Amino acid sequence: MSRIDYDAMSDAELKQYFLKHRGDQAAFQAYLDRINQRPRRIIASPDDPDFDEKVQAAIRQKLEAGRSRRSQQANNSNAADS
Repeated sequence: MSRIDYDAMSDAELKQYFLKHRGDQAAFQAYLDRINQRPRRIIASPDDPDFDEKVQAAIRQKLEAGRSRRSQQANNSNAADS
């Protein structure tokens, strides 16, 4: 059996691989290691007077980015089908 090179996979490929091979503990660990290496962006501190607004704005931004990404993927898929 050949060894899988998780480092050669993009983030999206590794995530998809892990989701399809949930029993592969090495893939799960590689995915967690990769996620934990990312810098964390601090949105607001707990004592920030605008805490709620900043968190809500960050959530809206993340949702909009996801919508844009899905829309772009749909457009790319439609263009490939043409």
